[in-house]
Amino acid sequence: MNGQYYANLLAQAREAVVQKRRGKLSRGVLFLQDNASVHTARVSRQALKDTGFSEIDHPPYSPDLAPSDYFLFSNLKKELRGRRFVDDNQMKMAVESHFEGIFFGRFEGVIHQM
Repeated sequence: MNGQYYANLLAQAREAVVQKRRGKLSRGVLFLQDNASVHTARVSRQALKDTGFSEIDHPPYSPDLAPSDYFLFSNLKKELRGRRFVDDNQMKMAVESHFEGIFFGRFEGVIHQM
């Protein structure tokens, strides 16, 4: 992938918006991309301006999900699936209990070794 290829993808995205979401361009399209070199290339920046999309700033060290979070949240989802909570506090306690179980169950040995 290079800047020109990405610029072509942006043009295709614009055409898809024109075809599938009539009137959306006139109301504005917000576009989020990270700071990858292909996104910051001059040709890519110009193509983004040409599409009429408004870019949302993405900080260089944004608090996006780390790969480890996919493990954490997928297991949390399995744990909470089908459960009903009376209030937010009960749900918060269930989430905290789940993460404490992971921490002590999986990392206790590592912590003791340290």
